[in-house]
Amino acid sequence: MKTKSIIIIIFMSLSWSLSAQRVTIPVETQNAAMVLQTDDNNRLKIIYTGRVLADGSEYARVLPMYQLQSQGAASTNNAFAVAGIDNNFTEPAIAVVHTDGNNSLDLLYESHTSVTTPDGATLTTVTLKDPVYPFWVDLFFKAWKETDVIEQWTVIRHTEKGPVTLNKYASANLYLYDTEYTLTSYNGDWAQEMQPVTTPLRQGMHTIQTRLGTRENLHTSPNFMLAIGGEATETSGTVMMGQIAWNGNFAIQFETDVYKNLHIVAGINPYQSAYRLQPDVPFETPRFIYTLSFEGKGKGSRNLQRWLRNHRLLDGHGDRLTLLNNWEATYFDFDQEKLVSLFSGAKELGVDLFLLDDGWFANKYPRNHDRAGLGDWEPNKAKLPDGVPYLVREAEKSGVKFGIWIEPEMVNPKSELYEQHPDWVLRQENRPEIYFRNQLVLDLSNPEVQDFVFGVVDNLFTENPSLAFIKWDNNAPIFNGHSKYLERNNIPQSHLYVGYTRGIEKVLARVREKYPTVPMMLCSGGGGRSDYSLLGYFTEFWLSDNTDPLERVYMQWEYSYYYPAIAMCNHVTDWSDRSLKYKIDVASMGKLGFDIRADELSDNDMKFSQQAIRNYDYFKEVVWHGDMFRLASPYEHDLASLMFMNADRSEGVMFSYLTNWRYLSAPHVRPVKLQGLAPEKRYRLTELNLYEGARSPVDSQQSYTGEFLMNVGFNPSVNTSRSSVVIKIEEVK
Repeated sequence: MKTKSIIIIIFMSLSWSLSAQRVTIPVETQNAAMVLQTDDNNRLKIIYTGRVLADGSEYARVLPMYQLQSQGAASTNNAFAVAGIDNNFTEPAIAVVHTDGNNSLDLLYESHTSVTTPDGATLTTVTLKDPVYPFWVDLFFKAWKETDVIEQWTVIRHTEKGPVTLNKYASANLYLYDTEYTLTSYNGDWAQEMQPVTTPLRQGMHTIQTRLGTRENLHTSPNFMLAIGGEATETSGTVMMGQIAWNGNFAIQFETDVYKNLHIVAGINPYQSAYRLQPDVPFETPRFIYTLSFEGKGKGSRNLQRWLRNHRLLDGHGDRLTLLNNWEATYFDFDQEKLVSLFSGAKELGVDLFLLDDGWFANKYPRNHDRAGLGDWEPNKAKLPDGVPYLVREAEKSGVKFGIWIEPEMVNPKSELYEQHPDWVLRQENRPEIYFRNQLVLDLSNPEVQDFVFGVVDNLFTENPSLAFIKWDNNAPIFNGHSKYLERNNIPQSHLYVGYTRGIEKVLARVREKYPTVPMMLCSGGGGRSDYSLLGYFTEFWLSDNTDPLERVYMQWEYSYYYPAIAMCNHVTDWSDRSLKYKIDVASMGKLGFDIRADELSDNDMKFSQQAIRNYDYFKEVVWHGDMFRLASPYEHDLASLMFMNADRSEGVMFSYLTNWRYLSAPHVRPVKLQGLAPEKRYRLTELNLYEGARSPVDSQQSYTGEFLMNVGFNPSVNTSRSSVVIKIEEVK
């Protein structure tokens, strides 16, 4: 008996000793926490994802509360799941083949650090190492306290005697302990971007991904919204929202396990992208960026909007130019005199800038349609005999700035560039070329092509130092995916997709190093590009070629969950028969622009447009830099209503739009409850954007407490004769 007791005591002592050696690593924002902890075998686990605990020492007590004991349960919560060892039953975040041909991997905790970065975040770095091979993975967690946003990424490195093949190399691996998850992801097509799809996640795998190489949002968005533990509304519920910030092939995998816990793996899509990693050359993955809100979708979206303005979007706290675009006024049919005649209309309208769209370049194969000329970036002499400098000068004489459209990553087969440099084009020499919009894609993995694309921008600015705006388009995905450059340099073709994305980022970094402040619009056949990585180089992006204002109400609603209004380009066009007022009111919810024949507006419409632009100039600061609140969803009501408020809750603007024109619809019956006001303050409401002589039912002499407006609400009186209503909100002092 004595011997048995001694053995039990020794076992208990050993067990306590092993437990005491466990390392607990909390990654915290103001309200959210992800907690990592080593197990008895020194493998790193995710033991908690949820609200911050006031007593941080209690994180170490979390895991014993879960009795996860089925076969394989010990591996489901790995902090970075691996392929090639028997005890991992979940989707791996990494899969490799070592120099010696072995495809197993094990990653044990080695060390970690936590520092405050110069931009105010807390950066936690955890180093994992294979116990057999000189192979490391560094996990990075950058936590932004004030916005509850976390960036995750990895750096993979080794010192083996030759290259290691990376077959999968994710940015992030998460684990959530709950039993109910509802995913909102976004599908679409040209002119049908950001169509939400809601999917309850059951046991098994659900993946959102793209394999297009460029224009990655054409059918699938990198954004996602995950309601955790039940329904999430605008003001209640737990929700995770974010995206994989990668302008290329991505995959986000949601795997619900036997316990109904959720395992998430996000990163570059490994589709045809095995990567040969040389010794001592670290591979850094893109950022997986998300927020965790415990106060519903509205708080989550404001977190992301604020984070983008503060930390990622170029000039996120700056100004934007209101523009007039010539595309719908002229398409390809113009010459320099016709363009100059439009400048006075831009000035009369009251915009800041005239934007010349597609069709201004190429001579041997003139760009008179979309089947020729792309790649030949010299001004077309028949259309522009005095070149772009003449247009810049004439625009400035008229009192507006001048901007221009380019699509430098693409080429038409009918072009001098294609004839002179077929090796610069992604194409299969022994197979028929496949075209998308009559285009092929240039090989941005090739440094020579990177120089060429940079030169397109650099030459324009060198010749036109006062050029004020660039619209950067990209219309074709990667077909014919073969790189002559990779072939010549004995680099695997499976490096193409990663190489292309890194190539365009190198070009944009050079552009911004030399021209750091010039506004640039990110466009891609409409809304084909909107990832956070590229928004570090652009001031704004084009949501969709679909500018029907009713469709835009829905699109802008969905985009607003992930992007601030200052980043979203909204243009007034002739796409629909909705009223001019409805079009301008909808477009005013972001970065306003016009693509109309200004010289054909009636006097009444011109006066209204001028007044609407002046009103926009008054409230645009609060739209661009304020907090956004969605009040009435167009999916649930016959109207859409939302508002923006400034930081001290003294000024704001409310937008309301009819979305159902049926006779029986009655959006004007009930008041709309406002949000984001100071309860104790009094506010005056004044309707804006009215035609001359129109009477408003909104009594601007009345005032209301914030408490009243948020609990009872206000009726903007939206109906078929008042299909859009814009209301200024002012504190009464």
